[in-house]
Amino acid sequence: MVDVQQKLLDHIPVAGSLVENCRRLVRGAQLLDVPVAATEQYPAGLGPTTQVLAELLDEIPEKLRFSCAECLDWSPAGEGQDQRDQVVICGIEAHVCVLQTALDLVAQGFRVFVVADAVASRHKLDWKTALGRLADSGVVVLTTESVLFEWCEVAGTDEFRQISRLVTGKDKA
Repeated sequence: MVDVQQKLLDHIPVAGSLVENCRRLVRGAQLLDVPVAATEQYPAGLGPTTQVLAELLDEIPEKLRFSCAECLDWSPAGEGQDQRDQVVICGIEAHVCVLQTALDLVAQGFRVFVVADAVASRHKLDWKTALGRLADSGVVVLTTESVLFEWCEVAGTDEFRQISRLVTGKDKA
């Protein structure tokens, strides 16, 4: 999760749905034991991660570099101890930190997924252009619901019921 900080969110027209979709992704990942990492861009100036998301996370490293790629303790499959070959990205802004993170991770050998309804920019053209460039660069662009059900894989399980509650918003009741 890339830089979902309140001072940035104040300028994002779709901030409410972005935060909710990021929350769903983080909770879904936690329910299914998918590792979660998050970052903050220059929190001294941009403030902390928005509270509803910060409460779900253990650690949120600070960064000055736009890309988050250096903040991950993972390595592509076949290298190192904590091997991952896929990374799902949500956060802001789509045309800066999300874009540079995704491109860096592709260059490092990861299969990268960017969640279109869980990334945003201040301006719709920046968001739209970033998603086009990412798709052209081999990044898979998909939605929150697609990610959650792909992680779940099968219906009829406790995990499926929990993910379904997340998707329908009934997890907060």
